Amino acid sequence: MEFKIAKETLELEAKAVKDQIKHLDANFGKAVRLIKDCKGRVIVMGLGKSGLIGRKISATMSSIGIPSIFVHPSESLHGDLGSLMAGDVVIMLSYSGETEEIKKVLPVLKNMKIKVIVMTGKTKANVWQNSDCIIDCSVEKEACPYNMAPTSSTTAVLAMGDALALTVSNLKGFKREHLALLHPLGSIGKRLTMHVSDIMRKGKQNPVVFSDATVEDALLVMTGTRVGATSVVDKKGKITGFFTDGDLRRRLQKDEKILKKKITEVMTKNPRTVTPDMMAVDAARVLKDYNIDNIPVVDKNNKPLGILDQGDLLSQGIAE
Repeated sequence: MEFKIAKETLELEAKAVKDQIKHLDANFGKAVRLIKDCKGRVIVMGLGKSGLIGRKISATMSSIGIPSIFVHPSESLHGDLGSLMAGDVVIMLSYSGETEEIKKVLPVLKNMKIKVIVMTGKTKANVWQNSDCIIDCSVEKEACPYNMAPTSSTTAVLAMGDALALTVSNLKGFKREHLALLHPLGSIGKRLTMHVSDIMRKGKQNPVVFSDATVEDALLVMTGTRVGATSVVDKKGKITGFFTDGDLRRRLQKDEKILKKKITEVMTKNPRTVTPDMMAVDAARVLKDYNIDNIPVVDKNNKPLGILDQGDLLSQGIAE
């Protein structure tokens, strides 16, 4: 029974979000321009569930280069309107348009000459006559079996808030390096700031053998560094091949005398490589795309500086 309800809930909320596409009209475009041209901050207001959604929209905007704060409508009527300043734009969230505090704060905002964008499910409500732009976020029905508790509607407003924020952020030229600046910690920060050089195994932990080595020699080096692979270099120290423990296992099934063979006979010639200045997340994508666990890191002269290991990427929370 509970799975049936869960499935219906997800289907209704997914439909509510998808239906918002038809609301991407001139009003949405006007809202985008108001926020993009805003000289101050985006002030988000809402009560109850709308307030909770508003806090998330405000937080999203701040995290992608759109300065924003949340102001509670009730508190705003008791002094917090003082936090607003010329050049700010307000996004007002109220699905019904019947919230008493919002009815009272809108005329004040108009007197302050603050531009107001409304996100609502009732675009014809009289209260919105003091607004500058109305975004339709209406849904066919709530996921609540009684069609009362805010469920589909709050999900739809949240999605429209994301659409609004990301559209403006893109128009403002927000780039990955800006995102890294605003997210210095956590998995996002690592994905955006860590380079291959920060994670690769180097020095004594970087297994390298010369091209005249045997497979047995290579295996001893790999075992000593506890890395399941080794780079193979020529007399000038330039990489000519790469050999992994996976290669060894596959060869052992066909040739029991493989350990005595030259490494050049069994290595992967002209292997794929990455550079130390490459973003770690981009290197992780290379490993995933080619279904490999290790990859040599080389300098501009094609000399191996280290090895990047899939396990090390995962331990840093970087994976594709």
